[in-house]
Amino acid sequence: MSRFWDSRLRHYLGSRYDARHGVSDWDLHMKLHDRGARVIHTREFRRWRDTGVAFELRDSSAYHVPNRTLASGRFLSHHGERIAARGYWGDIATGPFVAFGIETDDESLLRTSNGQPVKTAGEITQHNVTELFREMAAWGRPRNTQGNPEQMCQGEDRGDREDGEGASPERTASAPGFFTVRFLPLGSAETLHHKSCYKGRFQLLYVACGMVHLLSPDLGACVAPGGRLVVELARYLVDLRQEQLQGFAARVGELAQAAGFTPPPQARPSETFARFCKALDSAGQHTDSASESMTPPPDTLAPALENQSQPLKGGTPPS
Repeated sequence: MSRFWDSRLRHYLGSRYDARHGVSDWDLHMKLHDRGARVIHTREFRRWRDTGVAFELRDSSAYHVPNRTLASGRFLSHHGERIAARGYWGDIATGPFVAFGIETDDESLLRTSNGQPVKTAGEITQHNVTELFREMAAWGRPRNTQGNPEQMCQGEDRGDREDGEGASPERTASAPGFFTVRFLPLGSAETLHHKSCYKGRFQLLYVACGMVHLLSPDLGACVAPGGRLVVELARYLVDLRQEQLQGFAARVGELAQAAGFTPPPQARPSETFARFCKALDSAGQHTDSASESMTPPPDTLAPALENQSQPLKGGTPPS
């Protein structure tokens, strides 16, 4: 994996490879920090750019076994020919810190001292992910007992005793029901509308910034009237300039409108997410338009996104 990562990094940076530490510092301070991700520390961001290891919860010497699941094969164009290559094709520019490491409900983790954040993005990520797992483990229990193992165990004992005829109606009514998570195959976003069981079924549709081209009237038909659409904007893509970010946001609005969504009234503007609602009377307004459903993202984004998804195009494949 270290060889795959270095090969990808060399192709991404090109002639700037020897100055990669300066490039990573520039991307962090002049782009990510300016766009709101100030808690990302220089040391952890530079380490991730160099090695691909973003979070170290133990001593660094413990990370000596490569994660081979991150490597995969794909066909690339090399000197006009399509060849099979194996490597790492994920993100090497922004990093995973923006997912869980720059915002938190615990304000003490965002405290600063002399203008510098006290906690790193890795520490905030560990806190947020731990809280998510704790919420999942405490599903169905009163919120004031979440995070307290003794109260959680006592709640389980009481729940076992109350499962009989003496069960409290209030407890039964307030307990969330069970749910099922179904993983759909790759490429299913373009075929969901072919099955009648998915028409108007979903209440929430989330689209990542790299999948905006899949937002189409066909996919919008799978959202129930009154449902919500959340689209991730390209705020933290360091390869995009400000005018490209604005063009991306405008294009997202056009695709959402074509899919039957409108911005909610009195919605606060956001540079990170674009939120939309589906009209209550839009169930019968879906039109099957192949040209609209396959509309690509704006042309201004094509070079930057291609640099992240096609790292070795025209270059030397990893050996």
